[in-house]
Amino acid sequence: MAEVVLIDLFGLKLNSEKNCHQALLKTLNAVQYHHAAKAKFLCIMCCSNISCERDGEHDNCELETSNGLSVVLGEFETVSNPSMAASLYTIKQKIDEKNLSSIKVIVPRHRKTLMKAFIDQLFTDVYNFEFEDLQMTLREDLLKQSTEINIITTQELKEIQNEIETYLRSLPALKGELTIITSPLIPDIFIHGFTTRTGGISYIPTLSSFNLFSSSKRRDPKAVVQENLRRLANAAGFNMEKFYRIKTDHANDVRIMGRKEPESYDGITTNQRGVTIAALGADCIPIVFADPVKKACGVAHSGWKGTLLGVAMATVNAMIAEYGCSLEDIVVVLGPSVGPCCFTLPKESAKVFHNLHPACVRLFDSPDPYVDIRKATRILLERGGILPQNIQDQNQDLNLCTSCHPDKFFSHVRDGLNFGTQIGFISIRE
Repeated sequence: MAEVVLIDLFGLKLNSEKNCHQALLKTLNAVQYHHAAKAKFLCIMCCSNISCERDGEHDNCELETSNGLSVVLGEFETVSNPSMAASLYTIKQKIDEKNLSSIKVIVPRHRKTLMKAFIDQLFTDVYNFEFEDLQMTLREDLLKQSTEINIITTQELKEIQNEIETYLRSLPALKGELTIITSPLIPDIFIHGFTTRTGGISYIPTLSSFNLFSSSKRRDPKAVVQENLRRLANAAGFNMEKFYRIKTDHANDVRIMGRKEPESYDGITTNQRGVTIAALGADCIPIVFADPVKKACGVAHSGWKGTLLGVAMATVNAMIAEYGCSLEDIVVVLGPSVGPCCFTLPKESAKVFHNLHPACVRLFDSPDPYVDIRKATRILLERGGILPQNIQDQNQDLNLCTSCHPDKFFSHVRDGLNFGTQIGFISIRE
C-alpha cells in the first residue's frame, strides 16, 4: 500500500458546473476511502481555476463552490504552483520531510507520460512509483489537453529539463554562502579548490546543502547536483561542460584524459587547458596534484583502501609517464577528510597502517584502533619522492576532520548511507 497518494489536477480546468464538482468529489472520496487509512500523505497538485493562497506555512485551496467539495479537500494537502517543476519539487520536499518513498500517482491518462518524464528528472531509485488513471467523466473542454501522449520527444524532454533547470536556478542557497578552500601551494595558472557543504540547494539534512554527487541510493536527483555544480563553476570560473569526476572503486587505477575511459578509476590526470577534473570526498581524501613547470594536473580519491594501494603515487607516476613531469616540481594538496579522532578500522586492517608507520595508528592494542589516513598518505608521497615542502595537508580548513565539523563538511562516518559529497577540483586556465 502506498505511503503517499498524489492526485494530479494540474491540467484540469474546473468551473462552477455542478457535474464537474460532483465528478471531482466522487474521485476524491474514492481515493480517501481506499487510501486514507494506510497512506501517510494525501496530496493534490493543481493550478488553473483552483486558486491557492498562502496562509502562514500552509496552502489553502478554495474552489468556487459551496458544495461538499471543500470539506473533502480539507483532508488533502494542496500544492499549487505556476509550473510542473515547482509543484513536483515542492511535493518532493514534503515527501522527504516525512521520509516516505512509496508513491501512488493518480493522473489523467493524457498526462501520464509527461508526469513520468518529470518524475524521472526529479526523483531517484530510492522512490517507488505506481500510476493509476484519474477516472473523471468530464467533458473534453474541461481539460487543457485531451490527446493522450505516449512518447516524449527529444525536444519535449529538453523543454522539461529547461523548466526544471530554470526553477532550480531560482532557489536560494542554503546554510550560508558557497565556500571554496584553496591552497597557496598551487599557482594561479590553475583553477583549483575544495568545496564545503554550504551554498547549494540540496535540502535533505545529510545532503544539505552543497552536495555534488547523485546516486540511485540517495534522494538528491542529478538535476539538483547539476545546479550545485553550475553555481560552483560560476564561482570558481571553470567551464562545467568540460567537468569530469572520478568513478570511484577504492582502488588505484588512474584515467589519462584523452584516452579511452576505464570502467572505474580513483585518479585522473590531464594537461588539457580548460578541462576540470574532480575527486569526490566524504571522509576519504580528495587530493589535488599540480605541476606548474609541465602545466599538468591530477586528482585522486584516497580512502583507507586506496591509500594502502598507493593511489596518490599512482597519480604522480601517471603524470611523470604521460607529461614528463619531475618529482621535485609536483605539488600535492590533501583536501578535508576524516581524522584519526573519528576513523577506526578492525585491528587486522589497522595493522597494515601500523606497519607503514606506528604514528599512523592510535590505540593500536584496542579491537578497533584509530587510523590516520592523512599521515599515511604523506608518508607514502614522501617515500615516493615528493618533496615534503610540496605537500600541504595542514593549514586553513584542510586539516579539519570532516566528521567533527558538520557545519562545514559532509561525512559518511557521521551521517550514514545517505551522506553528501564534497569535491577537490583543478584545471589549467585557458
